[in-house]
Amino acid sequence: MGEFVSTTELRHLERPAAGAPAGALVLLHGRGADEYDLYPLLDSLDPERRLLGITPRGPLSLPPGGAHWYRLGGIPTPDPETFFSSFEAVAAFLDALPLPLGQVVLGGFSQGAVMTYALGLGRGRPRPAGLIALSGFIPTVEGFELDLSPPVPPVAIGHGTYDPVISVEWSRRAKQQLEQAGADVLYREYPLPHAIDPGYLSELSSWLTPSRMRASTPE
Repeated sequence: MGEFVSTTELRHLERPAAGAPAGALVLLHGRGADEYDLYPLLDSLDPERRLLGITPRGPLSLPPGGAHWYRLGGIPTPDPETFFSSFEAVAAFLDALPLPLGQVVLGGFSQGAVMTYALGLGRGRPRPAGLIALSGFIPTVEGFELDLSPPVPPVAIGHGTYDPVISVEWSRRAKQQLEQAGADVLYREYPLPHAIDPGYLSELSSWLTPSRMRASTPE
C-alpha cells in the first residue's frame, strides 16, 4: 500500500512512478470512503507506472462516517459552504503538485467525480490534461461557474445504468454538454449499480497514455 504523505492541505497517498513521471494521476474517492479506496485503481489505470499516482482524502468528516468532499444538498446541488471549502483545499493541493496541472489527469468516483468536474472545468482554474468522471454529475452551485470555452480537456465518463444513488441520466447530460462544447468524450454505460466497471478500467488504461494526454493539453 502507498505511503502517507502529510501536507497542510490534504492527507493523501502517493504511488511513485517507475522512473521520471510523464505526468500525474489524481483520483478523488466517493462519499464516506478515504484515500485508500481508489488507490488500487492507480495500478489498474497505469500498470506501467508512467505516472505519479495520488489519492487525496476528503477534508470533511460527516455522518455516517468516513471522509467527504461536501455535505449533501441534493442532485446536482452540493451544499455551497462545504463544496467551496473543499474546492479551495483541493485547488491549493493540485497547484502545489510537483508537476503543472497540464500534465495531470484528474479523476474521481461519485462525489469525487463531482469535484473532478468542478476543479477541471471551473472558471479561473488551469486546465488539467484530462478528466475521468465515474458515476457523478456536473454540479450546480450558486457562485460557481463552469468554463467550457475551447479547448476543453478530453473527458472519460462511466456510469452504471442501474445506479440508484446518482442516476445515469446525469452522466448522459454531462456527455451532451461537454460534446456541445467541443470536448473529446469517451462515454460508457454498464449494467451495474453505483459502482465502477472493471472492464471500463481496462479501456481507460489504453485511453490514459501520457503521450495522448500531453498532445491534448491546451497551451
